[in-house]
Amino acid sequence: MCAIELEPVLSTERLRLRRPRKSDAERIAAFCNDFDVARMTTRIPHPYGLADAEAFLHGLDDQDPLTAATFAIEHPQDGLVGVMGFYANEAGRTEIGYWLGRPYWGQGYATEAARRALVWASRDWGRRFVMAGHFSDNPASGEVLCKAGFLYTGEVRLLASAARGEDAPARMMVWLA
Repeated sequence: MCAIELEPVLSTERLRLRRPRKSDAERIAAFCNDFDVARMTTRIPHPYGLADAEAFLHGLDDQDPLTAATFAIEHPQDGLVGVMGFYANEAGRTEIGYWLGRPYWGQGYATEAARRALVWASRDWGRRFVMAGHFSDNPASGEVLCKAGFLYTGEVRLLASAARGEDAPARMMVWLA
């Protein structure tokens, strides 16, 4: 594995994936304060304010580049439209998570970003498999992951959802390089 670039910038046909910055806080807060965005993630609480976004961004400074990478998903005209990241799950395996602001749903941006991020994770970060999960009541996320090359494992797990305030069933998936 080559040396890890600490702040990679990845490009797709329509998007740029880059490190989130402090100037993204207002857009992150606005998108994540939408309950329908937050409830489909494990970590985003609801309500979600500017202080939450600033704390999230500040926390990235402590992120270990050997085990985690976070990207702002940026549209050239609109700016930040979502966030995608890799992190070590409770078993120490690399897992991917993401969200998009509601105005950007259904346009293929999550699939496009995931495909590019996975190429980076394999070629530059040395990952041979990546885990993912989506809440069972979010089949659109399952479609994104399938289109990005993930396969269902057959496992359904109860995962905490900060926004929902309770556990919800999630369908687990794996991507193999």
